[in-house]
Amino acid sequence: MPTVRPSMSPLRSLLFLFFILCFTAYGEEEQFTEELLLRPLPDRKVLSHFHFQTTLPSTESYGHHHHLFPKAIYQLVHKFRVREMELSFMQGRWNYKRWGGYDPISSRNAKPPGVELWAVFDVPQDQVDASWKNLTHTLSGLFCASVNFLESSTTYSAPDWGFRPFSGNLRYGTLPREAVCTENLTPWLKLLPCRDKAGISALMDRPSIYRGFYHSQRLHLTSSEFDTVGLNSGMVLEQTLTVVLQPNTLGSGVAYTGGSILQPSWSMSSLFGRKVGGKCVLAKSSNVYVHLEGNLVSEVKNKWIENESQVFELSIPPNRVIKEVNGLHADPSILYDYSIENYSNSKPFDLGFRWKSSLVWSCPQAPLLASRFLMGSGNERGAVAISLESTGQSNVFRSADITEEICRLRVNIFQVVPWYVKVYYHTAQVFVDEQPQSLADVIEKMRVSPSEDKVSPGVMEILLRLPCDVNLATLTLEFDKGFLHIDEYPPDANQGFDIPSAVVSFPDFQASMHFLEDHSLNKSPVISKLQERSTILSYTEVLLVPLTTPDFSMPYNVITITCTVFALYFGSLLNALRRRAGEEERLLKSRAAKKTGRLSLVLPKLLAKLRGRPWEPPPQSAASSSSIISPKLVMKILLVASIAAGWQYYFG
Repeated sequence: MPTVRPSMSPLRSLLFLFFILCFTAYGEEEQFTEELLLRPLPDRKVLSHFHFQTTLPSTESYGHHHHLFPKAIYQLVHKFRVREMELSFMQGRWNYKRWGGYDPISSRNAKPPGVELWAVFDVPQDQVDASWKNLTHTLSGLFCASVNFLESSTTYSAPDWGFRPFSGNLRYGTLPREAVCTENLTPWLKLLPCRDKAGISALMDRPSIYRGFYHSQRLHLTSSEFDTVGLNSGMVLEQTLTVVLQPNTLGSGVAYTGGSILQPSWSMSSLFGRKVGGKCVLAKSSNVYVHLEGNLVSEVKNKWIENESQVFELSIPPNRVIKEVNGLHADPSILYDYSIENYSNSKPFDLGFRWKSSLVWSCPQAPLLASRFLMGSGNERGAVAISLESTGQSNVFRSADITEEICRLRVNIFQVVPWYVKVYYHTAQVFVDEQPQSLADVIEKMRVSPSEDKVSPGVMEILLRLPCDVNLATLTLEFDKGFLHIDEYPPDANQGFDIPSAVVSFPDFQASMHFLEDHSLNKSPVISKLQERSTILSYTEVLLVPLTTPDFSMPYNVITITCTVFALYFGSLLNALRRRAGEEERLLKSRAAKKTGRLSLVLPKLLAKLRGRPWEPPPQSAASSSSIISPKLVMKILLVASIAAGWQYYFG
């Protein structure tokens, strides 16, 4: 008898259809992408920009369980209601003059030395500081760094418009002296699905990464979990690592006529000491790009017309070539795209770049090159100067503001100064081409928050309007150096105290690259970031200010000499009071007798027998029966007492 299978109940059918419709309607899932961008630099170095992006749909549609997005970051966002956050670890300093400052990578990834942290919270205004302190402690434990030092109100500030264009619950803090090492990189890699075991992240060999001239480790988080408008798109975690490396000269260094030297050839194995053995299995896409800037493309065309193979050669042909349109330069930049999905450990991906001819080019720079230095001498007063030097791109300046008859260039400066450097903001002076200017003519907007001793740092946000043909502009501020309590000095106080880098931005200039319309380009986070408009931004140097430092060895010296004097005084006094002269003489003679032994007695006995006289033992010392108090002892006591009285009279 054939068996009859029971049919699915109507309720189960409806539930099954409901789930199918839900997943079809949303179609959202976690995504992880890994990409690497390589760019040759004019000073015989190579820029390596690692980019990892993890996307998480909204909790309402996806739920609380996920398998790609880091759980620690997810809990951190919901615990402290973080809307946007960026944490960066930097070692070295970005060379704006040689490596450029007018492109999205330098504007986003060129950071100040040490640690920089800023965050925007979705909490009431009176709870922002508490959320900031809890966030710093959490990140400190998560990344094995001293980020918790930013919890003090003297180390962070609340910018209004100088750091970011919008105002809100924003907090900003830096630690210029924080050392960056592998202890910070390892937790950062643990946030990746494949860590550094597979995919592009396997190239991050520690010795190769930290031997570079510049190292920037960045984590940027955006969250819309708390939007009430209904535009909840989830979370996006962006992890970037920017390294400037010096390739080993493999058959390069040949000099040409004119003084030019052939650029060093390189490969991924020579830069990182490793090859890519395939993609991360959890990555949706895994690509490697070689980026040639517009100035380099122009030099190639000027020298060899269209035959670029006479200038350089790629060891692996690219999957596609992406050209920029409507770029900043006459010739567009070029991206060579490589997909490593078809590579494996048996067939690793090792891209090589070999130069055949020498070229000299320059990277696009910001309108003005910012630098900062100290003036004055001594441990009482001084001055800080911010210098803005023209880079010679006057044709770019002309497009700053065409609505006015006189072209003006707007420069935004944001500076945080510790409380022990007391800046007098009323002493501000602006010089344009070494000529003093009226503040009303060059300052469009200014916000100052003076420092408060041991409570908050000084904050300055200023917007300057300079002529477009300016060659050199300087802003100076005078300050006094404060005094610290002995407990507030760091262990290396004689080295000096750091003033964090100032942030200089140009609101009228946006860095972006436009590529040919292609639907596949929108799937690449790196290309999307290159096409995204970002304000030109640069950081100045960290200043080292020497303050009045006490002699930390003086308490030790005072304690040592005081203890020595007291030891001599009381030691001599007790020795004189407790000493017994008779007993000392008897002990000395008994010790001398023990040292000589029986030989000292045999000789007197032998002499007595030779003389025929009976031997008599030596008589006992009469000092043992004498009085304990002798004139010698009295003189010692009087001498010690007179010394003590004199000490008390002159030094008491």
